Amino acid sequence: MAFPSAYEASVLFAVAWDAASVVPWVADALVVLGILVMTVGVYGVVRMPDTYTRLHVASKMVFLGAMPLLLASALTGGQEVTLRVILIGLFLLLTTPVSAHMVGRAAYLRGERMNAPEPVDEEANRDLA
Repeated sequence: MAFPSAYEASVLFAVAWDAASVVPWVADALVVLGILVMTVGVYGVVRMPDTYTRLHVASKMVFLGAMPLLLASALTGGQEVTLRVILIGLFLLLTTPVSAHMVGRAAYLRGERMNAPEPVDEEANRDLA
């Protein structure tokens, strides 16, 4: 078994030290990205004309804004934090589209109108505008 030379050991130490020092910067960048996505999403919810497009923006904002925040938590946390982050991510992955569908379906059954140029309901063959 050959031991690494002093030069090889110092290079390996420098690489390990650099990787450990980069993780907080990557986590900070992911937090900024998540906050930016959520901020743009809130602006989109305010600007969209009807319930359906607002719902679309809100569901994308929740999932795409929370994922970088969860990844930043997983990078900086320990093993127990990573497991919780994975569970939270799976929960969001499964529940966000279902809840958006249910709210959209409720708006449809309530008779909410779309603000789009000539929207058509293909099932009931009725105009939605």
